[in-house]
Amino acid sequence: MLRFKILASVVPLLAAAVFRGEVGSTSHPCIAFGETAVELASVPWGADLHVGFTDDPSRATVRVQITDDADAADFALVDDTSTSETGACQGHATTRSIAISGWPSTNGPVIYLSQDGPADYRIYVRSNAFSPRDAAALIVGASGGHRHMQAASL
Repeated sequence: MLRFKILASVVPLLAAAVFRGEVGSTSHPCIAFGETAVELASVPWGADLHVGFTDDPSRATVRVQITDDADAADFALVDDTSTSETGACQGHATTRSIAISGWPSTNGPVIYLSQDGPADYRIYVRSNAFSPRDAAALIVGASGGHRHMQAASL
């Protein structure tokens, strides 16, 4: 009977943690701009913005070019550590979460990621914490899904 009581008290706590995305939570790629930080969501249903990717440039709402030249990039994301820094988004007044959807939607930004231009953003990514898709999603998410943004930092 005691085991059942313990199980009955633990199950609601685990369910609440899962729905809030806190079980096994780790640091997610994050960038900051101004007083706001943008982080990849730990669970898609809790995200403030969903972005999708497409291989068809005509379906894209935002084009992001991956460049091999940091000087030619609008945003350069570089780290030399094997793990991402914990708490990178802490200390900001607002943190928005971005989820990468498995398919493009009609109400969120749709990103065309390529090596060639033309592009709304050019990114340079040399990171153990960020993939080019992560970086593109964060940059587009930081701009609210629009084509232009002033500045961002890690």
